[in-house]
Amino acid sequence: MSRPRLEASDYIQGIRAEKRYVLSQAITLVESTREHDQRLAEEVLSSLLKYSGNSLRVGITGVPGVGKSTFINALGPFLIAKGHKVAVLTVDPSSKVSRGSILGDKTRMPDLSQYSEAYIRPSAAGSTLGGVARKTRESMLLCEAAGYDIILIETVGVGQSETLVHQMVDCFLLLMLAGAGDELQGIKRGIMEMTDLLVINKADGPNLESARMARLEYQKALHLFPVPESGVLPQVFSCSAEEKKGLNDVWQAVVNYQQKTQASGYFTSNRRQQRLQWLHDTLGHYLEQIFYQHPIVRQQLESLEQKVLAGEESPARVARELIRQFQQKS
Repeated sequence: MSRPRLEASDYIQGIRAEKRYVLSQAITLVESTREHDQRLAEEVLSSLLKYSGNSLRVGITGVPGVGKSTFINALGPFLIAKGHKVAVLTVDPSSKVSRGSILGDKTRMPDLSQYSEAYIRPSAAGSTLGGVARKTRESMLLCEAAGYDIILIETVGVGQSETLVHQMVDCFLLLMLAGAGDELQGIKRGIMEMTDLLVINKADGPNLESARMARLEYQKALHLFPVPESGVLPQVFSCSAEEKKGLNDVWQAVVNYQQKTQASGYFTSNRRQQRLQWLHDTLGHYLEQIFYQHPIVRQQLESLEQKVLAGEESPARVARELIRQFQQKS
């Protein structure tokens, strides 16, 4: 049996009352591509904006297999024991294919999902990664308005998702595996330059010594990079998410980073810049929608695509011509 359709006031009151099912429905609303739902979502978000922003937003990234889900599954209960409410959101470039799975995320984080103080939500399916990121930002604000004071944003994929998550968090944590050496050669410079805290995971059993060596090597490598915009040099820690060891040191480093950036003013200025970035990303998303839905573009795009595929026209010339016609007919 489907739930009755909610009005804006129902979403606002339900979220402020910390009703999880209303929060889930609100996130589903912001994920919708229907125009009516988008307008309703905008009304809800505008009303709840004043109740958001009171959390610590932490991005967590790392290559597949590094143990991101295991790390969050261990960190979440640790934070809840300290009196926090924890929301976990994911940014997944593949979600437009898989459509995401709440059950799948709860299966990956079985311990954390048992807590009433935790909320786990995968990214929305979207035609572009930028669309996923926009909805993740909106979901984050809804979670904050619902009283979650720690927001963990996990990148499931690789590539551009790290940059997008970095643009919406206060602290960016990179998980790495033990066994530095050759792995140092494979680190993408861009990711390292975004990193606020580097954590060597799976530092347990026979990996303890290699984790210790990796920590030293990564710390040396980080000194080769310029001082970050925050003014806080990244630190390297090791932990075992599986054995729940080292979590206190890692989290204390996150808190210390927050305190230092708040004292310097970077925390506030970074959030202001992120809001502007969100505005420009949203403008780009809406303009793209308007362009591709225009009758002239829809009428001519397919035939022009075939000319590009056949090598008869250059992509630049076709794009310019389509934009010219779009401007004339708008």
